[in-house]
Amino acid sequence: MSNLDSERIKQVYQKKTDEEILVVPREKILSKNDFNGIKPIDLENYAKIINSSGLFMWRSQAEIDSNFKQIIPYLVFNYEDKYFLMQRKSTSSEVRLKNKYSFGIGGHIRKEDILKKSIIDWSWREFYEEVEYSGNLKIEPIGLLNDETNFVGEVHIGFVFLLKGDSDKIKIRSELKSGDLLRLEECKKLYPVMESWSQYVFNYLSETKR
Repeated sequence: MSNLDSERIKQVYQKKTDEEILVVPREKILSKNDFNGIKPIDLENYAKIINSSGLFMWRSQAEIDSNFKQIIPYLVFNYEDKYFLMQRKSTSSEVRLKNKYSFGIGGHIRKEDILKKSIIDWSWREFYEEVEYSGNLKIEPIGLLNDETNFVGEVHIGFVFLLKGDSDKIKIRSELKSGDLLRLEECKKLYPVMESWSQYVFNYLSETKR
């Protein structure tokens, strides 16, 4: 990343109220052989790594420092044979993902979020912060998501969960996104304009037929 790009990203996040977010040093959460995609993990073991090595960093700095990975719960909502696919609008503050489609409900973990130590607890908070949903949910861990092919991926790491609902009453709270329940074959048409993490999720769902 060039110094010009770094300064531009800093300015974007400093225009908003900067916040301290949870990060983990790269070498603590990834082996020397970085991977791209989703892999199954021992969730309890990774929770111990986060609890022992996690720290809080200003987001404006974390976004440009690939020595750290920002911890992101990444939740995929499923109802019967449909998945909730969202689109970031052109007015979204995340300049690098404008207009992209995403399966991922969730976001950064802030200091005030750490009331409990469970990644699943953090995930529930993220879900109900992002969407309105009426129904019951079952949560299934999918795995760890990593992407070193672009700079957004280099500074984030995702903990992916499948949320199985018994109702289709779900909608986005944010005015900066829209969302619809779609079958995988419908999602496939939007694959070229999905964010890279969601492309990995789509590949996983297609291969496993979850």
